[in-house]
Amino acid sequence: MFGSFFNRLKEGLSKTKDNFTGKINEMLKLAVYIDDDLYEELEEILISADIGVETTLFIIEKLKEKIKEERISDPSLVKKCLKEVIIDILGDEKGSISPKEIPEVLLIIGVNGVGKTTSIGKIAYRLKENGYKVLMAAADTFRAAAIDQLQVWSERAGVSIIKHQEGSDPAAVVFDAIQAAKARNTDVLICDTAGRLHNKKNLMDELGKINRIIGREYNDAKKKTFLVLDATTGQNAVLQAKQFMEVCPLDGLILTKLDGTAKGGIVISIKHQLNIPVTMIGVGEGIEDLQEFNPEEFVEALF
Repeated sequence: MFGSFFNRLKEGLSKTKDNFTGKINEMLKLAVYIDDDLYEELEEILISADIGVETTLFIIEKLKEKIKEERISDPSLVKKCLKEVIIDILGDEKGSISPKEIPEVLLIIGVNGVGKTTSIGKIAYRLKENGYKVLMAAADTFRAAAIDQLQVWSERAGVSIIKHQEGSDPAAVVFDAIQAAKARNTDVLICDTAGRLHNKKNLMDELGKINRIIGREYNDAKKKTFLVLDATTGQNAVLQAKQFMEVCPLDGLILTKLDGTAKGGIVISIKHQLNIPVTMIGVGEGIEDLQEFNPEEFVEALF
């Protein structure tokens, strides 16, 4: 399993790798000394891989410290040091979607178009494959397409779904789903929610109402909130996460479409700037291409 996923991860990160490691290798091959010019070039490469200015400056600072400490003067050893600095930033906490306590409710939030509904389908599939009883709630009632899409995923994953029609109260869907989850002894209830950020007040009210219902009707369930972000949007994803964090506390992030971008450095930027764990990453279209995030494997694949 490790081998096949690692290869998929490497393939999925190939665009980022070309943009990032490829350029670093080229630069270090030509470098004679470790000097300001080298750091400046490195800075440009990191920023172009969408690691962001703030995180890039932090990395360069740490890199300089490390190189000084270890008295390194050979440019070919810079890459090894850089890798260690990035591993330090990402930490060693592996992402896990498996419930620590049962029952569990997963609230999945995120703006439209980031791959939220698809991620829910893939998470449901994964949990079911691991032997959990899963139920979905189509509480994104704002878009008819979201309900239909989740229905399709419920069939693909072989998981039941609770839904109302478009325009109905999302909290009412969650209420019904909780009753069904209790009656069926469900392990994990996954709730899709509407992804509207342009009106934060509405979003806050809606999530507040859903959270109150979970607290009241399902208080023995462990609740987790995951935000889905599209990696191809780069630094904009960090901005989105900050806005959602103002609305509700987040337990983890799901980063989709990493295979479609040269800006995979966003993973490092997110961890450094927001300090929220990346729980899962999407590296392909397939049902098994949403994987639990392993920082060490990620850096290995990147380098």
